[in-house]
Amino acid sequence: MTDARAAIVALACLSACTSSGGGPRVTVASKAFTESVILGEVAAALARGAGADVEHRRQLGGTEIVFRALETGAVDVYPEYTGTLTLEILRAEMAGTSRGRTLADVLAAHGLRATRALGFHNNYGIAMTEARAAALGIRRISDLRAHPELRVVLSNEVMSRADGWPGLRAAYALPQAARGMDHDLAYRAIAGGAADVTDVYTTDAEIRAHGLRVLDDDRRFFAAYEALFIYRADLATRAPAVVAAIARLEGRLDNAAMIALNARAKLDHVPESEVAADFLTTHIGGAVTPAARERVLATIAARAAEHTAMVALSLLAAIAVAVPLGIVAARRPRLGRVVVGVAGLLQTVPSLALLVLLIPVVGIGSPPAVAALFLYGLLPIVRNTHAGLVGIPESLRVSARALGLPSAARLRLVELPLAMPTVVAGIKTSAVIAVGTATVGALVGAGGFGQPILTGIRLNDFGLILQGALPAAAMAVGLESLLAAVERRVVPRGLRPPAA
Repeated sequence: MTDARAAIVALACLSACTSSGGGPRVTVASKAFTESVILGEVAAALARGAGADVEHRRQLGGTEIVFRALETGAVDVYPEYTGTLTLEILRAEMAGTSRGRTLADVLAAHGLRATRALGFHNNYGIAMTEARAAALGIRRISDLRAHPELRVVLSNEVMSRADGWPGLRAAYALPQAARGMDHDLAYRAIAGGAADVTDVYTTDAEIRAHGLRVLDDDRRFFAAYEALFIYRADLATRAPAVVAAIARLEGRLDNAAMIALNARAKLDHVPESEVAADFLTTHIGGAVTPAARERVLATIAARAAEHTAMVALSLLAAIAVAVPLGIVAARRPRLGRVVVGVAGLLQTVPSLALLVLLIPVVGIGSPPAVAALFLYGLLPIVRNTHAGLVGIPESLRVSARALGLPSAARLRLVELPLAMPTVVAGIKTSAVIAVGTATVGALVGAGGFGQPILTGIRLNDFGLILQGALPAAAMAVGLESLLAAVERRVVPRGLRPPAA
C-alpha cells in the first residue's frame, strides 16, 4: 500500500478494463492486490450503470502512487482504508490536527472526499501455519520474542510503513530480522516451508486456504482499517450519479462477504470483473448494465501493441539522443567521461524507483514507462558509439584527413561506417533491455506484457504469467533478428561480423 504522484498526457495504451459511452468520463483506480482490484471493478460497474464512460486502471502499484494520482486528477476514485489514510498517507496532518478536525476535513484540504465505511475491516495481522505455531506453542505476537530463529518474510510495503514492521518490531521488542517480498509470493514461501512468519490482510482468502493461524495482537498495535472509497471532490459536481451509485455500497460488504469475493478470484480463478458483477447482481439489484457484465480480457495482440509502442518509442528516442552523445564523447574526451558516467549512473537506478521518480513529471500510464526505458537505453548506445569511434585506427583517420575531407564528412563517410558494427551492437543491447524492463511499467498503468505477469503472480496463475512472459521473450528475440537485418543494410559488407 505505498509510492508517488501523477497527471498529464497519457500515450494511447489500452487499459485492462474500459467502456465507452456518452456520459461523464470517470477513471477508477485500484492497487496491486486482489481485494483492491475487485473493489475497483465494483466501483467501475456501478459508475457504468450510472451512465459514465469508465476506465479502470487496475493494480497501479502502491498507495502513494494511487493517492497522488487521485490528488492530481489522473484518477477520480479508488478504494482505500482508514488506517492507511490516518497512519500512513496523512499521518503528519492527522497528528497535527487541532481539536475537532476530522479525517474528512484533512481530505477536503486535498480536494478529496470519502464515502462512509463499506462494512468490513481489512486489518493487518501476523500469521504462521497452524502446524508450525502449534508445535512451538505460539498464539500471540509477543510469543515470537522467544523464537529468534524464526524466518520472517513480509510484504515489501509493510517493511517500511510506520504502521508496519518498524513499529511492530519496536512495540513487541522482536529479535527477528525480516525480509521484504511481494505479498502473494510471501504466502507461497510460508506454505512451502521457506518462511515461518508473514503478514496477512485479515480478509485474505489464503488464510483459510493455507491453514494459517493469525496471531493475537496482544498489545493492540495494529489499528482498524475500515474499507471505503475516496474520490475527488469535483466528481460530485461532474458526475453526481456516479458518486450516488458508489455510495450504495456503504455498509453492504461485511468481512465474510469480502473474504468470499477474494476467494473466488484468488482460489477459484474467476476474473475480478465477473466476481464484481455477480456480487452487484446479487446484492445491489439493477446496478449492473449488460456492458458491465462482459468479461473484458485484453488479448495478446492488444498487449503486444502496448508493449511494442513503449519499446519502439523509447528505443527510437534513445538512438536519436545517444548516438550524438556518443559522438560528442568520442571527440571531447573530458566531456565524454562525464556523458558516459551520467548514462551509467542512470542505469544503476532500480526500475521501479525510476518509474516512481518520473511520475510527478509525466504522470501515470505509458509516459513514465517510456521515459524510464529511454533513460535505460542510453548507456549501451552511448558507450558503444564512443567505443566504436575511439577504436578506429589512427592510420585511417590520417588517410581521411589527407583526402581533404572536412570534419563532418569524415564522420559521415569514414568514421561512422567503421564504427557502425559496434553502434548496432549497442542498439541491440538497448532493445533487449527495453523489452524486459517494459514489463515493470504495468505497475504504473502502462499495460503491456507486464499486466498478465503481475496478475498471474497475484492470482497464482502460471498460465497468465506465461501469457506475458513468453510473448515478451519472443518479442526480444524477434527484435534482435530485425536489428540484425538492419545491420546487414547499414554496415558495409567488409565490416560485418562473421555471424551476420
